[in-house]
Amino acid sequence: MRGVVALSILSALGASAALTESNLEKHADVLALSHSFNPVKDAYWTGYPHHRRTPFAVSPDGKSAYVAYLDASETDVHVQQVDASTFKATGTSVTVSGGKEAGGLVAHNDGFALLTNEAMPSGTTNAPSDETPVPVLYRYTDGEQTWKTWLGGPGVHESDGLAASPDLNGDLVYSEQSGLYGAYFVITDYSGDAAGHFGDSIEYVADNGTLVTIAGASSAWGCSHNTGIAFEAADEPPYASICAEDQGAIWLNTKTQGMMTDGVKLSNENTTNGAGGEAIGGMSGSYSALARFAESSRYLFAWVSRGAIDLTENSWMGDGYTNAQNRTNNRNVAIALLSDKYTKVGAEASSEVGAEDGDSQITWLTNGSNDCSNAHAATFGNSSALVTWEEISDPICDFIAMGCRGSFAGTFYQQVDAQGKAVGSPLKSTDTYVAGDMVTMADGRICWPYVQMDWDLSQPVYALGASNTTSMSFACLSLDGSSGTSVSSSSASVSSAVASSAPTTSVKTKAPAVKTPAVETPSVATTHAEAVSAEATSVEATSVEATSAAPVVQSTSVEAFPVEMTPSPMPPMPDFPFDGEGCAA
Repeated sequence: MRGVVALSILSALGASAALTESNLEKHADVLALSHSFNPVKDAYWTGYPHHRRTPFAVSPDGKSAYVAYLDASETDVHVQQVDASTFKATGTSVTVSGGKEAGGLVAHNDGFALLTNEAMPSGTTNAPSDETPVPVLYRYTDGEQTWKTWLGGPGVHESDGLAASPDLNGDLVYSEQSGLYGAYFVITDYSGDAAGHFGDSIEYVADNGTLVTIAGASSAWGCSHNTGIAFEAADEPPYASICAEDQGAIWLNTKTQGMMTDGVKLSNENTTNGAGGEAIGGMSGSYSALARFAESSRYLFAWVSRGAIDLTENSWMGDGYTNAQNRTNNRNVAIALLSDKYTKVGAEASSEVGAEDGDSQITWLTNGSNDCSNAHAATFGNSSALVTWEEISDPICDFIAMGCRGSFAGTFYQQVDAQGKAVGSPLKSTDTYVAGDMVTMADGRICWPYVQMDWDLSQPVYALGASNTTSMSFACLSLDGSSGTSVSSSSASVSSAVASSAPTTSVKTKAPAVKTPAVETPSVATTHAEAVSAEATSVEATSVEATSAAPVVQSTSVEAFPVEMTPSPMPPMPDFPFDGEGCAA
């Protein structure tokens, strides 16, 4: 859970009624940026639009907040302190020169810590070639740099292979109880057995900037070709962690930090060409997907999934590892409750080869024909949570394990109780988006930054073009609908209409398969790496009844990537390429 936990307020907030227009406040263009910012990031492989992440954090005393953003030049990260009530700028922004990605932010009463990636100084021995960025953690106190700690490159777990992060795609958290920062991010090794392959790493740093290696918590190489990270602080390491990998699953890997079979398999996913449906955000994602219920040991995880059918053996990985076909062509929103950082509530995902059903353990928040993406979660305290996502109506899903394109149908905000049950129908907004960390403020609101713009999801970024901005907006949701914060008059109205995939009444069921003619979706051979499985107790997964159901997809393999299905000629490959040989160390 990011931000301040004001227990006297949060304990009084309950999950009693559906969110309405009065619960959502918008502060449009309230923050004047000192530098230009490009709010759109092209997705891996497809080039489809993603929100470029703007990390956001509030100090423990609740008096100040910070927002970070990447300069429009795509070099230099700027960190601006903002008023925690009005979100207007306070003081002068800090520029972290050379940063290539705003990868995570922690606010302190006297400053902030920033996770970014940058090229090492010229002449550094054993630095990666071609100025490939390396992950680094900065601490600033009262506007001045206190320390800087490299989390990759020379001197960091050298015996396991030296690592860089051309695309960080990670997150940063902090625990006051342990006095440790935790950073979880994507890496590619440039020495050792895994050289040239993609994995991920978890590193811990002490308050004084010392990189600390902790057995059973730190990880030099974890999930192969990681396609999404969820990370949240705990009272002591290891911190709660989840990864989506390229072998067919999403894993709760707090215990393993990797893909071993003594972890917990949360979901079976079709994985093709190093991607898994952008389940945890994909490029510029990996934030606010895992939230802790206030001071408790419980967590809520949100992701998007096409479901899973027809489990087959993953012969590369061996026992306990499976491949799956998609149940639906579009993605729906799923959630999982954790009783603690190691344990899923209810059954884990099946690893039974030959099973026709690989998703009966999932609790679905949507189950319609719209495509859902950009799922995030935050908690109001111990008894209530917020899950958000975006939808595309009449989606065109050209790629079996990537994103979709189509008409933006709105951002949806769904209240969920502590048992994982939806409270009423979701609130729909067509002019707010979640583009930065969702933070629980001192007064109980959940707030986040975004850029006010026309959000077009119909084409790749290179076909749409993108405009830079010099202003940032903020939105907040409260359960009482009367926080008192002023709302910009330029904000458009919010509709509470339910989308085609919105839930109506709760039922105990798996996602229904509609027996329609199979939709053939070409794929390419699944890539290779490491993976995980685990134990869990059996419980009936709850789902929701929807207004429409999506067709079953029976995918067939082909030898080449289906370029003929793309909406227009593909752009150059992104910086996070499929290595073509699998990613096992």
